[in-house]
Amino acid sequence: MTTRLKTFSLRTLLTAAAIAALPLGPAMADGAMGSQIMNGQINLQTNWSNLNGSVDTVGGDVVAQGAAAGNMVDITTMNDTRVQNNQIVGPQANIGSNVNMDANNVWGSVGISNQAVCNGASVSTDPILTQVNSYQECNARDPYSSINTNITNVAGNAVVQGSALGNSFEADSNAPNFPIVTKQINNSASVSNVNANMYNVGGSVGLSSSAIGNTAQIIHYGVN
Repeated sequence: MTTRLKTFSLRTLLTAAAIAALPLGPAMADGAMGSQIMNGQINLQTNWSNLNGSVDTVGGDVVAQGAAAGNMVDITTMNDTRVQNNQIVGPQANIGSNVNMDANNVWGSVGISNQAVCNGASVSTDPILTQVNSYQECNARDPYSSINTNITNVAGNAVVQGSALGNSFEADSNAPNFPIVTKQINNSASVSNVNANMYNVGGSVGLSSSAIGNTAQIIHYGVN
């Protein structure tokens, strides 16, 4: 197996923090005959997360993470792999996450992240052949992410990140044969709101907010 460093799409600090907290149910397979993976997910209902917190006088760091998702799949194999992925979110579904957080007198750093995802898929393999067919359709009313925070008197850094995604797909492999067909349809309104007040921060301050309809990242590593 080739050792590699995975890059971002779903797995930035924001994504790793938020999505790692969800029960993704990773699919792992290893065998000489290869893996045949068929994933079909349909979400027709509301998925909503609310996090409200207030923290005062902390000797270490303060971290708050919120997330909501319709369908998620994480596939990792070490052999020849064929993947058929179908993810659909219906028009009556509401997918949203709210984080309301105040932090004061923190000796360490403060990190607040929030993400709403309609459909998300990740495929990582190390074989001779990897073949992926992926279809994602988001008809949700609104993948919605909201952060409201007041951060004061922090000795370290203060970072606030929010995002809303319709469909997200990522795949990486060092297989010499790596055919991929991916189709993404987004019929939702993706919204991300970040409202932050910061005062007296000893380190660095970072703020980010993004709303994306469809995103895909495919990485094909070279084979020596």
